[in-house]
Amino acid sequence: MPSAIAVIDFETTGISPAMGDRATEVAIVVTESGRVVDRFQSLMNAGVHIPSFITQLTGITNAMVASAPPAAQVMREAARFVGSVPMVAHNASFDKRYWQAELTLAGEPTTHAFACTVLLSRRLYPQAPSHKLGALVDFFSLPRTGAAHRAMADAEMAAELLARIQHDLRTRHGVPRPDHEFLMGLQRCARQQLPRFFSAQRV
Repeated sequence: MPSAIAVIDFETTGISPAMGDRATEVAIVVTESGRVVDRFQSLMNAGVHIPSFITQLTGITNAMVASAPPAAQVMREAARFVGSVPMVAHNASFDKRYWQAELTLAGEPTTHAFACTVLLSRRLYPQAPSHKLGALVDFFSLPRTGAAHRAMADAEMAAELLARIQHDLRTRHGVPRPDHEFLMGLQRCARQQLPRFFSAQRV
């Protein structure tokens, strides 16, 4: 799937795997040409306690993860599902840390490149009142597919945002193929360099 992109979202017990926090749920949607073509979602039992404030935020309880598959099993399945498809997340530094940490614990390689829809939206939409996922979904009147702070709903909303970004790159900026490689370059580009960056893509 050369044009495919895997959009991922984790729910977790906290903000950092380096501090002992673990993932409680993962969801991945695979998109092609702005359309979702496949989905993967699972709760996961990492054997750690979920704080009450996290349960209030996500709705994920200790009882729910107690009956979920082991985290290592879920991550191996997630890795097989993604294969070599490049990845995108909203605030990708967060999800990339958990992707790498949980795969490492599962004994799996962690070589995927991540593009970030937060960075991309900051480059393209400085006028947005906020670059949080829910705020951008509302700003563009994109569909909400479920409760926020559950992995599949957030992954699907991030995929909708990605599709909007790719659409605007094609129609407003003349980028014929806004693929993952282009997105990685765009997010590294300073805003004042964008006109030259877009011109180089049209040559």
